[in-house]
Amino acid sequence: MSVSEGQRLFGTGKPPAPHRILRAGALDVRLENGNLRYVKFGGVEILRAVSYVVRDRDWGTLEPAMTDLEIEEEPTGFRITYQATYENQGSLLTVETEISGESSGTVEFVATACADRDFETNRTGFNILHPIEGVSGSNVTVEHCDGSLEETVFPDLIEPWQPFKSIRALTHAPCNGLRATCRMEGDVFEMEDQRNWSDASYKTYVRPIELPWPYRIPAGETHRQAVSLSITSQEPRAAPARQNVDVVVIEPGPPSEIAFPTVGLLVSPEDAGQAIRTAELLARVAPHAILCHIDPTAGHNREALEDFRRLQDELHLPFDLEYVVGSRTKLEDEFERLRDSVAGSGLVLSSLAVCPSVDRQSTPPGSKWPDCPPLQSVYEAARKFFPDVPLGGGMFSYFTELNRKRPPLDLLDFVTHATNPIVHAADDISVMETLETLPHITRSARAIIGNHASYRIGPSSIGMRQNPYGSRTFENPDGDRICMSHDDPRQRGQFAAAWTIGYAAAIASAGVEKWVPCSFAGQRGLVRQEDGALLPVGRAVSRLTRLREKRLLQCSNTAPRRVAALCVDAGAQPDFLIANLTPEQVQVDCRKRVSLKPYEILWL
Repeated sequence: MSVSEGQRLFGTGKPPAPHRILRAGALDVRLENGNLRYVKFGGVEILRAVSYVVRDRDWGTLEPAMTDLEIEEEPTGFRITYQATYENQGSLLTVETEISGESSGTVEFVATACADRDFETNRTGFNILHPIEGVSGSNVTVEHCDGSLEETVFPDLIEPWQPFKSIRALTHAPCNGLRATCRMEGDVFEMEDQRNWSDASYKTYVRPIELPWPYRIPAGETHRQAVSLSITSQEPRAAPARQNVDVVVIEPGPPSEIAFPTVGLLVSPEDAGQAIRTAELLARVAPHAILCHIDPTAGHNREALEDFRRLQDELHLPFDLEYVVGSRTKLEDEFERLRDSVAGSGLVLSSLAVCPSVDRQSTPPGSKWPDCPPLQSVYEAARKFFPDVPLGGGMFSYFTELNRKRPPLDLLDFVTHATNPIVHAADDISVMETLETLPHITRSARAIIGNHASYRIGPSSIGMRQNPYGSRTFENPDGDRICMSHDDPRQRGQFAAAWTIGYAAAIASAGVEKWVPCSFAGQRGLVRQEDGALLPVGRAVSRLTRLREKRLLQCSNTAPRRVAALCVDAGAQPDFLIANLTPEQVQVDCRKRVSLKPYEILWL
């Protein structure tokens, strides 16, 4: 791929990480950055990934320097060895690694680590990912570290806390006729439901989160961990035949009973000036509403509200206010000041959503919830000073935090949360995989909300607005694919456009009232910062805003992980909005046969 093509697709000329497929009989794995993903047997996915990860005190993932990579591959087995070195605050952690696989259905991944100086980390060791497709709600046997066995199930609705602790092995049936046991040695493991963060997996990780972190790996000590997978089959399975890419078939169905969400855009005080200057372009995108953000702890004041009012004068749209409650003074005093500032600015609010500042930070298991007024008191104070404005609560961070601190619903008109696809992994495939999880999130959120309030989502851009799991989001001056960065280069490429259409398709039938896919301007926006022209994601959003006047049809899709599709009633025949979610060309059959280029969007 050329640099210019990379820029067009991903906003950066840096190519995705290379990978290699290794096979041994019916077993095949994908080797990428020294780790395994898509461990399959007879074409059936057993594990989504087995990775050795090192995270710093802000839960940032450290990239290794890899040397001495050797790969041996035979028809009956493969073996991989390499050395990986991680640097953090001047300390080096060296990890000797060996991976092997056999056609009988066994995989082993062994890592032996040693630091030259005390090495600070929040987590160092293995992550094992079980895929959610076909696994959610299914049976699993948990062998605990004391040897006891627990017969249970993978969570169906998203579990806010760890479903399983003190894990030594997990055994499940990926499909009829297959049984897989994954055994973990070298430390105590536990599982979290990664769907909370929109990851398409259940993650079993090393070292209980309730233990103190960051911690230090002492200099000179050797730490060995191992993961072994054993797959048994009731019938012989040959190596899967290489298949040609099939045509993806998309067919319209009956009308949907649920309307597509209204689409808004976020405008922060820092971007209000550009939004005012380019209001004509913003009007052409045609959002249905503007979400304004005010955070007094960041120095936002009445001047920002006055900027929003000037933008409202230009656009004549509903303006929703997202207000971060500082909680540094009495709640009634704070909301009285906000009421007076809003009234003095002339801004007319369509709704008000409030969230305490401290609740934007995650409170992991075992941690003490920070001092904060009860949500009941926060909502009561907001309602007192804004009695005629629809009131929302929930979390300005992610579904994780909403799932763990559920609001009193009797005081709210709507509940909101955001999502972000680069919390745990930032490669292209992992970001696209988060789309698989959105129906799980919306179903679990609706189970919390019930019919007590309406449901809103956003913002949901690829770049991270605020890091609930550390002290900061990460700078990205080189345009890399990195976790928890506020500036992801793919926002400026065709990739973000396809991902946004995929997001829309994933939530279309969930009963979401309002969705904010991204900001208008800035690093997580839909206009190019150099010249103010619309980015590909801007053109995608402008397509989505047109769905408001059209009736959604149910839509069958033979490959939703490869192609996203929305279908709307357009009279004599339906219209399709389709996006290729892959870096390969895909053939699509929907009313006629079309060929979609990588991440291409088509309105048909």
